[in-house]
Amino acid sequence: MRSIAITNQKGGVAKTTTTVNLGACLAQMGKKVLLVDLDPQGNLSSWLGLDIHNLERSMYNVFLEEVYFEEVLTKTCVENLTLAPSNVALASVERILAHEKGRDLILRKRISSVRDEYDYILLDCPPSLGLITINALTFAKEVFIPVETKVLALNGLVTLTNTVQVVKERLNHSLEVTGIIACRFDGRTTLSNEVLNQMKDRFKEKVFNTAIRENIRLAECPISGKPISLYAPDSSGAKDYIELAKEVIEREPSDKETKK
Repeated sequence: MRSIAITNQKGGVAKTTTTVNLGACLAQMGKKVLLVDLDPQGNLSSWLGLDIHNLERSMYNVFLEEVYFEEVLTKTCVENLTLAPSNVALASVERILAHEKGRDLILRKRISSVRDEYDYILLDCPPSLGLITINALTFAKEVFIPVETKVLALNGLVTLTNTVQVVKERLNHSLEVTGIIACRFDGRTTLSNEVLNQMKDRFKEKVFNTAIRENIRLAECPISGKPISLYAPDSSGAKDYIELAKEVIEREPSDKETKK
């Protein structure tokens, strides 16, 4: 099982887009995939067709230990793809648990009962480095960072990799940044190409070969309730995420490496 936190403290860089569409493509390739919505905005859950304003159970209840993790899981329109949903209630978790002992380890403890049932667990993190993101980084073994290929994007990338290193040293010795994903890439512009080249120069093989191109179909996709591979399978967005999923699978570690 690969547990991957998809995170960037900057908003609007395609974290949720990547979580939904990478997860769907992996599932369509025969992998059993769990998506965990850790963003109080609930965009991942909304994308996959849930009414987030009327959830009976969500990740909020999981963090407060009111329900078992299994009780919030819901099927999606993609075979092999399961969702743990969230909504705005999750925003209060940080305040409620501020003084709780072991608050950084709650997600690891709660999700352990199902981890062996999936090939991939992808965690869609909020655009901040607060308690919820720390919980994700404490549970996951890998970090994927979507980066918008725009000016100043690299500054935030360096800050985030430093934060991951701190979590690795203090809370989760298995944690590694294993993938950086160039998103909203426009190969026609000098800026996008320069930022991508700088990313590759700085982070080498951690940068995936596949760049996710700017694509109107990807922008439309959330209102459809489907991933791009179902909404517009012939679009460049679908093709890019399929290629990214292939790369992710190619980078699967050996059985020995995946064991804790």
